Amino acid sequence: MADSTPPHPTAADPAAAWRGRRRRQDHGTKRDAVIRSAARAFDERGYHNTSLDDIAAALGVTKPTVYYYVSNKEQLLFECFLAGLEPIRAALRRAEQTAGSGRDRLREVIRDYAVAIASEYGWCMVRAEHQDLGPELSAQVRSLKSEIDRGIRRLLQSGIDDGSIAVVDPKLAAFAIAGALNWIAHWYRAGRTLSSGEVADAFVRFLEHGLAPREPHAGKSSSAPARVRRTPSVSKG
Repeated sequence: MADSTPPHPTAADPAAAWRGRRRRQDHGTKRDAVIRSAARAFDERGYHNTSLDDIAAALGVTKPTVYYYVSNKEQLLFECFLAGLEPIRAALRRAEQTAGSGRDRLREVIRDYAVAIASEYGWCMVRAEHQDLGPELSAQVRSLKSEIDRGIRRLLQSGIDDGSIAVVDPKLAAFAIAGALNWIAHWYRAGRTLSSGEVADAFVRFLEHGLAPREPHAGKSSSAPARVRRTPSVSKG
């Protein structure tokens, strides 16, 4: 199920955390605003072309204010990675605790994964590992990505075991799913053509078509190719 929590008050404009009545908002709210603003800047300019001065200017604060919430730009990139990854980790935790077939539980994870990748954190989620992070943070990025991979494999295996998923190799299927979803960050731009939710629903339908067990139609050869309904192509903006 998609998260129904109302948008964070600074989601549309992180700088609002320092304006008007919101100037006294708590530390966590302002820290989230710094991270969100950094994610947008990294997506627009690239990590190496973005400075903490740029992020401070976007927020309408001083550079020391940014340093109050993060120690350096490297930590900021890592925090953006964590912020984007958390909805996927939460989806996997819910899936582990929810009854139902492996396919049903995986469907919800795929949807939340797609929404996360289509968010402003998508760039950081798929590129953080390749942006000259130090050994410690790089190791943490790899570990968290492995955690997601293992969670998806478990759901695939559960679906194989209960007959709701028809794949032979859960490792290969997990790679295919993650690869398809991660690529969203390379082409999706918010506000153009489709919303993140519409993209997520489209990917769920597409990936489920490949996961659903095939049953031969009555009176037809099981080897006959299935007719696929044409759907509009997704514009890259």
